[in-house]
Amino acid sequence: MNHRTAIIDIGSNSARLVIYEKTSRYGFHLICEQKSKVRIGEGAYQKGGYLQPNGIKRAFLTLQSFQETIQKYKTSKTLCVATSALRDAPNGNAFVSWIKKELKLDIQVIDGKKEAQYGAIAVSNLLPVSEGITIDIGGGSADLALINKGKIVDTFSLNLGTVRLKELFFDKGKPLQDAIDYIHHALEALPAHFKHHRAIGIGGTARTLSKSIMKSNQYPLDKLHAYRYTVTEERHAYFQEIYRSSAKGLKRFPLKRNRYDTIREGTLIFDELLKQMEVEEVITSSAGVREGLFLNSSLNKRTHKFPEGKNPSIESILSRFKPMVNIEKNKRAKLQIALSLYHTFLHKTSLEKTYESELLYALKLSSIGKTLTIYRSHKHAFYIAMQELNYGFTHEQIVLIALLLRSDNDGTLPKILLREYRSLLPSKKILAWLSFFYKLTILIHEASNGAKIEFTYENQVLVIYSDKSLYLAKEKIRTLKKPIPFAIIIADKNELPKNKYLMISDK
Repeated sequence: MNHRTAIIDIGSNSARLVIYEKTSRYGFHLICEQKSKVRIGEGAYQKGGYLQPNGIKRAFLTLQSFQETIQKYKTSKTLCVATSALRDAPNGNAFVSWIKKELKLDIQVIDGKKEAQYGAIAVSNLLPVSEGITIDIGGGSADLALINKGKIVDTFSLNLGTVRLKELFFDKGKPLQDAIDYIHHALEALPAHFKHHRAIGIGGTARTLSKSIMKSNQYPLDKLHAYRYTVTEERHAYFQEIYRSSAKGLKRFPLKRNRYDTIREGTLIFDELLKQMEVEEVITSSAGVREGLFLNSSLNKRTHKFPEGKNPSIESILSRFKPMVNIEKNKRAKLQIALSLYHTFLHKTSLEKTYESELLYALKLSSIGKTLTIYRSHKHAFYIAMQELNYGFTHEQIVLIALLLRSDNDGTLPKILLREYRSLLPSKKILAWLSFFYKLTILIHEASNGAKIEFTYENQVLVIYSDKSLYLAKEKIRTLKKPIPFAIIIADKNELPKNKYLMISDK
């Protein structure tokens, strides 16, 4: 059985259990997720921070259920952290001791800076960004981390949380300006260097707002992680409409009902933070404290980073969908064929090197659909990639890689998918070249049996040199749709001498 780690995150508003399974040294994926709105901090902020009986009871029953799930999944390790509600509570230590005695569960109460650090570890490894400020708004605090060149420069925690603001102001019907003044006073403690054009939204508030923007804009990809939007005056106005709305008025916004109870408070905090830090762009992260805690326990203790060139989504897919292990041992040769082909045309056409990595990633994943069945395996590969390429890629990269996997036998891409994802794709010209490179590489690699392959392109003629027979590839190569008119010649050294150069397509 693969190594499994359970992570429990006890927040002021909700408690979550996630279980990750490591499928290889750097590959992992989520196999279980459970959540309960325990509201352990309910009523605490009005009563000196003391945890109240109802919240304690809900937390106990939730943790008890989590323990049963953990036992069922036979996890190797369990890590449990609690945030602001417990660290602020005078009776928090008593609760931790009680849970330890009754449930045999060790709870680590972490401070806001540690919470911010875990979120930043997740972001710096699992998002395609190297700089920005993370914003994680919880029930009792807002935790921030400044990232520069992929490293965590500083962390800070503010006593600004959704439940805290709700109980102190919104539930009491106090003027909105009182809550705004409270936030402004708290922001005075934020160090001056916490300013950046990019914010990275972690946690329920940021994700809920991003989902509402995606729905409003009819965004084509149903994937929240790595979603970006610009922060404009119109965006600030939209956020203001939400936090100035009545509870009943929230129905007119594309928001999930289970977020109604704290979304106004969270939006107010989020909006004021964006203004304070002079943010121009927000990128959304589905990964946060839980993923950071997991990575902190499994990566290099000094760097807390994946090695250069190791992407956890790619590693996980390859370790779970591996239908042709022995054949794919020479996959390096396949990538070399693609690079040689790509660069052959790069110097002779107006192509750019921009999409080289996407082409290589698609080729690495080219066989994953065969895990299900060899029939229509390219369609299976497309859906696997769309679902499983979660970490370290932009949405544009995800769609492009998946579409290359979906290429038909002649290298064409389905028009219905091109229309659906048009706003996330490069030009038709670039797509045609990439699809041609992808499909031609696959055909040569499958037929070459480890041959040494070279290319030349002169006077609108592509010559493919091979020191072994490419007989089985010739007919399929003839049907490939080319981006521009040119001829393809196979110079096969194992062909009969009189037939050494076979013209298989005309201009």
